[in-house]
Amino acid sequence: MTLEITKDWRRKLILEEDGYDISAGLTSADPIFDGDIIVDDHGDDGLLALGKFINLMRRKRGLSIPDLAEQADIDVGELLSIEKETAHVPEPRTVYMLAQVFGVSDRKLMGLSGLMQPKDETYVEDAVRFAAKSESIEKLSALEQEALNGFITVLSENAKK
Repeated sequence: MTLEITKDWRRKLILEEDGYDISAGLTSADPIFDGDIIVDDHGDDGLLALGKFINLMRRKRGLSIPDLAEQADIDVGELLSIEKETAHVPEPRTVYMLAQVFGVSDRKLMGLSGLMQPKDETYVEDAVRFAAKSESIEKLSALEQEALNGFITVLSENAKK
């Protein structure tokens, strides 16, 4: 068996990796990457909504940050950063694992975090409205519960795609 590396193949890879500091990782190893270009178009709004969503889902399930980190097999420090730091861009694996634990679309969470360019960006606006309605309190208020349930529905649409 002969492996042939053509100029066209190399050129395609170079174009896919253009602008990256390191040319390994998501584009070559992530099982959910489908060729969308990684961008950070949503800035702090998407990251704020992601942090609120993760925080509320964790609280709804009665989990501490270490408990959720263990369930999702992710780093406690990264989970804490997602919830508390609106400028923290999480690792792709972290977002994927959290989506699996919560049963929502990994692609939509990736888009929200700025790790992927979503094909339909309307849910990002929904996410910002969701984040605006939620406040950090011990128990979920009726309004937070309603907002969370609505956002879960949006994130769960096409979760298997």
